[in-house]
Amino acid sequence: MLARPDEGYPIVHIAGTNGKTTTSRMIASLISAHGLSTGLFTSPHLDRVEQRFEVAGRTIAPAELAEAMALLAPIVDMYEERTGDGITYFELITALAFAWFAERSVDVGVIETGLGGRWDATNAATSEVAVVTNIDLEHTEYLGDTIIAIAAEKLAILDTGADLVTGDMHSDALVVAEARAVEQAARWFRFGSEYRPVDEAPSDHGWVFDMAGIHGEYTGIDLRLRGRHQVTNFAVAVAAVECLFNRALDEAAVRETAALVVSPGRLEVLGREPWLLTDGAHNPAGMEALAAALREEFAGVTWVAVFGAMRDKDVPAMFDALRGRVQAVHTAAADSPRAMPAGEAAELAAAHLGVPATPHGSVVEALAAARHTGEHVLVTGSLYVVGEARAALGVG
Repeated sequence: MLARPDEGYPIVHIAGTNGKTTTSRMIASLISAHGLSTGLFTSPHLDRVEQRFEVAGRTIAPAELAEAMALLAPIVDMYEERTGDGITYFELITALAFAWFAERSVDVGVIETGLGGRWDATNAATSEVAVVTNIDLEHTEYLGDTIIAIAAEKLAILDTGADLVTGDMHSDALVVAEARAVEQAARWFRFGSEYRPVDEAPSDHGWVFDMAGIHGEYTGIDLRLRGRHQVTNFAVAVAAVECLFNRALDEAAVRETAALVVSPGRLEVLGREPWLLTDGAHNPAGMEALAAALREEFAGVTWVAVFGAMRDKDVPAMFDALRGRVQAVHTAAADSPRAMPAGEAAELAAAHLGVPATPHGSVVEALAAARHTGEHVLVTGSLYVVGEARAALGVG
């Protein structure tokens, strides 16, 4: 089992700049709604590493994680002794996911990349369906500084003869996708061409719409997630599972998934009157999507923001996207060596938003100060900040 556990089940592999985790969760939920056992591996976690691993919607228990790690430990030791090289944290947990899914005899594995695609540890596996949600400039020090370069890295997850499903993509990325699909003799299904949502409209809890799929038509979809971009993510997920099954999906299963799927920390409402909203918009494109959702679904609301980001992000551009939506900012650094210091983030917030910005020693302190104002609170800037805030609120 530990030699190549990933060969024991078909795999749907997901890459992209934004929306990967939500789309992965949607895909896993759709497969499970059709009666199959699904393993789900996502990245990063919010506040506990166990959140990266699920089977049939159940997160791995700490004891199970420890047992799986104990099985891998001697193999890791032998590899490091033989090669003289260490393995990375992400390589280790990826191997753990593949092995745990095989031990649990899953029918399908849904695997999200960590960073990029070509050299990502998850790309050691061969997939039946490759999904690329979208492409934007991020991790340019690793992936390249153009859309074309980054698209090439992420589209490298497409294996020979597999199906490729792409989301709402930049035109430059589409050119790369077409070339990669030809090179790999892959069938290619594009958002807005081979499949699309129809007549989407906001509701008081999310979005309602119909969908023209690759193999079927789906009506009366009531998606209980906020943000128009989640409609796109759901359409991508439906198309991916249609490819996996090579047929239309059960319409009742599609509706059930839309009504029940969750995406913690992604435009997640944790309180009302006043609103308490969390969104791990960790790059400019993600912040633009958040700002669009605030304009469309929370019109007239201004926010007190709890903000923290990683130092390698374009924080000024992230703040620019929120201009006019925020009346004050409380900054904090997540518990990560990559985190931007709270004081630096506060200076950027004041400069780019023109509002009061106060640094704090922790996310817990920043959240408490923001909630003490009695105003609507938005926690954003990093999934790690969102994770610490959710943990402080007792949300698991």
